[in-house]
Amino acid sequence: MSEWNGVPGLVETIERHRETTLVVELASLVDAATHLRDEAGFNFLSDLTAVDYLGWGDKAVSGYIGTAAGRDINAPMTQGYQVVPLGKPKRFAINYHLLSVSERPRRVRLQTWVDLGEAVPTVIRVWPTADWHEREQFDLMGIVFDGHPNLQRILLDDDWDGHPLRKDYPIGGEPVRFSGQA
Repeated sequence: MSEWNGVPGLVETIERHRETTLVVELASLVDAATHLRDEAGFNFLSDLTAVDYLGWGDKAVSGYIGTAAGRDINAPMTQGYQVVPLGKPKRFAINYHLLSVSERPRRVRLQTWVDLGEAVPTVIRVWPTADWHEREQFDLMGIVFDGHPNLQRILLDDDWDGHPLRKDYPIGGEPVRFSGQA
């Protein structure tokens, strides 16, 4: 029996690269967060990140071979056959990086998945530091946090169009007008 079995809405426990990820249902996110704080001692939210998996699992997607010297960007990891990453449950992964800074320091990642337009319940009541983290993800990724008391842009101007960390954000900038040009 795993120590994580009591986490509300637990879908999957992933142990990879000496890290533990607890995937929970979106509807149970606040209950899972409260359980991890109160029952498992994860009293510090160090970071909240969103990852955009737009197009993940499509045939044109491939990675690169990683070596001790880095990765060779000229040699895709297909190694003679097409390697396509497994599809993801939804477009965005929302990751909460938690620390237990008590007598037994530990870390865990709490993860949930959302599609474009789906709102994520705020966890500010569980970890007050989520206030700024959620605003950052709203600003840069367009993730809406339901129940957030002040969900406004935090880094970009209020009239900024779009969310620059999304994979569908247009690459490139505005054309530059040089002096002497008509």
